[in-house]
Amino acid sequence: MHIRIGTRSSRLAVWQAEYVQTLLVSGGLTSELVLIETKGDKVLDRSLAKIGSKGIFTQELEDQLRSGSIDIAVHSAKDLQSSLPPDLGIIAFTEREQVNDVLISRDTTLSLTSGQSFVVGTSSTRRVAMLRHFCPHIRVVDMRGNLQTRLRKLDEGHCDALILAYAGVHRMQYDALIAEHLSTQDFTPAVGQGSVAIEAGDTLPIDKLDAIRKLTNHAPTEAALKAERSFLRRLEGGCSIPVFALATHTNEQLSLTGGLIDLAGQQLLRETFVGSTAEAEQVGHGLAESILAQGGDEILQYIRHQLIQ
Repeated sequence: MHIRIGTRSSRLAVWQAEYVQTLLVSGGLTSELVLIETKGDKVLDRSLAKIGSKGIFTQELEDQLRSGSIDIAVHSAKDLQSSLPPDLGIIAFTEREQVNDVLISRDTTLSLTSGQSFVVGTSSTRRVAMLRHFCPHIRVVDMRGNLQTRLRKLDEGHCDALILAYAGVHRMQYDALIAEHLSTQDFTPAVGQGSVAIEAGDTLPIDKLDAIRKLTNHAPTEAALKAERSFLRRLEGGCSIPVFALATHTNEQLSLTGGLIDLAGQQLLRETFVGSTAEAEQVGHGLAESILAQGGDEILQYIRHQLIQ
C-alpha cells in the first residue's frame, strides 16, 4: 500500500510529514512526500488577522485531497480551522509533544518576569494579548514567516526575542536558544499545539484510512484534541482570534482549561471543565457555552469588529 503525503514545504512541516512517514513505514507501508505551497507561506507582508485566517495554511492541501493528487495532508494541529468541510476530516492525531510556549533569543538571560523591557516578535494574536495582559512592560512587533525566517529577523535586529511553541523549537533542534519556558497556567497554548493532524477526504479507500489511523493515531491525544477543537468550534475561533485551550487527562478523566482574551489584553476569561474522555466533545462545548455566557460573546463581537477595520 502506497500513501501520498501532502505537506507544506517549510522545514518544520517537512519534519512533521517525515515523522508520519516513519510511522507508516513501521507498519510496512510505502509513501512519498508531495510539497505544496499555501497562501500563508506566500503572503508574509501582512498579519494573519489582516489576511483572513480561515484555511490560510490548509486550503491548497485540501484542494489536492479533493483532486486525488494526495491521499492525506499533514498539518500542525493548531493550524487547522475549527470547522472542516463535510467532505474532509481528521483521521488521526499523532502523540503530542510538550505543549508550552517558549521565549527564545540569542541572549538566554532574558525573562518576561524580570521587569526588563525588550522587544518580542510574534504573529499570534493570542500571544500578543497575553503579553499585554501579563507583561505590559514588553514591546511587541509582528513577526511572520517560518521558524528559520523568524530567526533571521531576530539576528537582523527586528526584535530581541521570539515566542514560539516548544514543539517546533525542539523538533528543529533549537533548544539551546530557549531563554524561558512559559507556564501553561498563564500562557495557555493554542488549540492542538504540539500535535500533528492527518487530514483525508471522504473518497480515501477505507483500507488505506484504517491502516493510516492504526499506525499514526494516539488515542489519549485524540481525546484531548477533540475536547479542545469542540471548544474552538463553538467559539468559531481561528488564527486571528485569541482563544486558548488545553486538555489533560488521567485514566478516563479529562480536564479542559480554556478561555478567551481581548486583543488589548484587558479582559481575560478562563475556566476549567472536567468530564470523561468519552464525553470529550461535550466537555469542550460546555466550556465554550460557559465562556460565552460570562461575556465572551461580547468580547468576540468586538474582536471581529476590530479585525475588519
